Amino acid sequence: MAENTLFCFGYGFSARCLAERLRNKGWKIATTARSSEKCAALCAQGIDAHLWPIGSLSEVWDEKLHVLISAAPDADGDPVLAQHREEIMSLADRIEWLGYLSTTAVYGDRKGGWVDETSELQPASARGARRVEAEKAWLDLAPEVPAHVFRLAGIYGPGRGPLEKVRVPDAKRVIKEGQVFGRTHIEDIANVCEASIARPNPGSVYNVTDDLTCPPQEVLEYAADLLSIPHPQAVDFETAEMSAMARSFYGENKRVSNEKIKSELGITLKYPTYREGLAADLARINQSH
Repeated sequence: MAENTLFCFGYGFSARCLAERLRNKGWKIATTARSSEKCAALCAQGIDAHLWPIGSLSEVWDEKLHVLISAAPDADGDPVLAQHREEIMSLADRIEWLGYLSTTAVYGDRKGGWVDETSELQPASARGARRVEAEKAWLDLAPEVPAHVFRLAGIYGPGRGPLEKVRVPDAKRVIKEGQVFGRTHIEDIANVCEASIARPNPGSVYNVTDDLTCPPQEVLEYAADLLSIPHPQAVDFETAEMSAMARSFYGENKRVSNEKIKSELGITLKYPTYREGLAADLARINQSH
């Protein structure tokens, strides 16, 4: 049995980045998957994968482990808590650290103003409201369960983000006056989680975002410049053809402080702005070809 184990509920973009980093340091990685095919593929990579939903955590959890929850809540609430709340409490002595990946959508719309971890939560969407409830439910388990919440800004990284968006045929830049978004690179999410693992503080909440909140079209223009392709066509928000989900993001306009991860966890962002992050992602893409 490995000295350190990370058990992930969900093995998506962010969870995979942290898991791969820890695995390279000798950690054992275990996770859930929603299909037998995905379980088999992960097991072939040396990852201890278990089909979701799990019958009993006590049968698959090591004596001491760290837990990451990246599964999003649905209309019925947080799926992990719905399935395993009582069992998690009964197995609390096995958990050395638990991290819940949330979103800055819990703050809602601040008309471009600033928020930090002490700001009142005012979700402006059903998606944000579900996250507020899920956060509270996880934090209610502390300190018996060493739960930590990480509120993530817009996530990007290799294979996912502006470099991919501007390559799409008929890509558009949606322009809404005064609109800004925050973002964070998956490697900095992993940095923050790893720093928290090293300095656990049960019940803590952390914003995870870079240093430059800015208009979304600015990021797409920079991505196009990196690729030496024309800027996507600019369209007005009011007349743009968008999904309901995409349009809902533009209903929230805020700037999110990241001072706490720096002061409490000692974080120095690897990618303090989208410029460093996108340049590094493109270099990685070019090296792989």
